[in-house]
Amino acid sequence: MAGDDGEAVRNKQVIFRDYVSGFPKETDMEVRESAMKLRLPEGFNGILVKNLYLSCDPYMRNRMKKLDVPSYRDSFQPGSVSKPK
Repeated sequence: MAGDDGEAVRNKQVIFRDYVSGFPKETDMEVRESAMKLRLPEGFNGILVKNLYLSCDPYMRNRMKKLDVPSYRDSFQPGSVSKPK
């Protein structure tokens, strides 16, 4: 739909505040809410998916740590949204 601005919806993000040591706690996270438009970029052939639940698997715990040695995958950056590369 060219020219369609999309439906305005609320967007919640779970952001971690600082690097975590040990098990993550609720206080290590922050929930931010904003508004966004649901629309696909021009010429994009895909679908939009709405997540109803967030699940953090054990792999993510290692990405929340500040790494002392290089790794194949960087740590999450505190206070920012992680985007795939």
